[in-house]
Amino acid sequence: MGFTLAEKIIHGKIGRVPSLGEIVVLPIDAAMAQDGTAPLLIKSFEEMGAKSVWDRKKAFFVIDHISPSSNEGTSALHKMMRIFAKKHGIAIYDVGEGICHQLLPEKGYVFPGGVVVGADSHTCTHGAFAAFSTGIGSTEMAAVFASGKLWFKVPETFKINITGRLKPNVMSKDAILYAIGKVGADGATYMAVEFAGDTVRAMSMDSRITMTNMAVEMGAKTGLIASDNVTKGFLEGRITVPFIELSADADAYYSDVLEIEAERLEPMLSCPHAVDNVKPVSDLEGKNVDQVFIGSCTNGRLEDLRVAAKILKNKKTKARTIVMPASKEVLIDAIREGIIEELVKAGCAVGVPGCGPCVGGHHGVPSPGETVVSTTNRNFKGRMGCADADIYLASPITAACAALNGKITVPPEA
Repeated sequence: MGFTLAEKIIHGKIGRVPSLGEIVVLPIDAAMAQDGTAPLLIKSFEEMGAKSVWDRKKAFFVIDHISPSSNEGTSALHKMMRIFAKKHGIAIYDVGEGICHQLLPEKGYVFPGGVVVGADSHTCTHGAFAAFSTGIGSTEMAAVFASGKLWFKVPETFKINITGRLKPNVMSKDAILYAIGKVGADGATYMAVEFAGDTVRAMSMDSRITMTNMAVEMGAKTGLIASDNVTKGFLEGRITVPFIELSADADAYYSDVLEIEAERLEPMLSCPHAVDNVKPVSDLEGKNVDQVFIGSCTNGRLEDLRVAAKILKNKKTKARTIVMPASKEVLIDAIREGIIEELVKAGCAVGVPGCGPCVGGHHGVPSPGETVVSTTNRNFKGRMGCADADIYLASPITAACAALNGKITVPPEA
């Protein structure tokens, strides 16, 4: 019997065949905390009597969730992070650098076969690079910062096989929303979700990242995609370890399989107030929209901004629209391509790279009763800072069309 991707990565770390459900201790290749989780990490680290970080090159902080700070209390927490980082000689990516999940691969912390942990639930994002990557709690992260190791249960694997060609108005966001609707919010609890098929292999790195980012929304421990030339193209010049192509064996065992025919997919929406409450955009066409957000660790990359700019070029938005690039690198590339200029001309408010409205900490909090179309990954009550707003999750194409028309609209196929 062959190995799934998760089993293959774990095998490479422990040097023997892992058993499903077995508890293993793995060395950590990268460990990260952001401004919402780092303060408790620091407190726990000091309470356990730790004197130093196990590896200064593998541990780091990111200030992205409330960035720039919105009040004195947040500023004090940011200062705490800066002081700890300086004391222990670790990197800190400060205001304006971008979102942790975009920075991890950009800065070379992620590579195929690696084990990555983050004090943030969407750390599963980095399985797009064939790394075993998952979110953990702040106190667990304190132990990782001190020891460089963590225990895991060897997970079962749920395979999502996508075949065929996506329609021009359908993106990987639509594919993952469709899958979450089928699997359910807890249908893959503590499993590794492995995305495979010729549709996935044809996707850009930006599109792949979107899917693994949302694996946790079906309860998964991590999301994984085999590494190939697309992965190598993104990581080239960023990582210091040798690149490897890593994929599941043909005879690997999967606990469950979901088959998706790409040609049958249409633009999808995750409707209030649950991510797995998924419906086709066509079912809600014509519903008025007050605010649109294009950005986040799910869809704030160059490909996403490019798609939005194409829809909005030489036109004007009818819903207030906020755009926040996922990182400074993405922002600079978007400026060079003229994307930012097109978005601003269309009426979009372009903000500092970071999480922005996604978590509802500061920017872009909607009013009670308003309808929001967002490219983020969660739409629970209060997620964007207002418990009485309705949040619909969508692809950048669908979001841009909602901004353009001021209502939910099926994106054109041409």
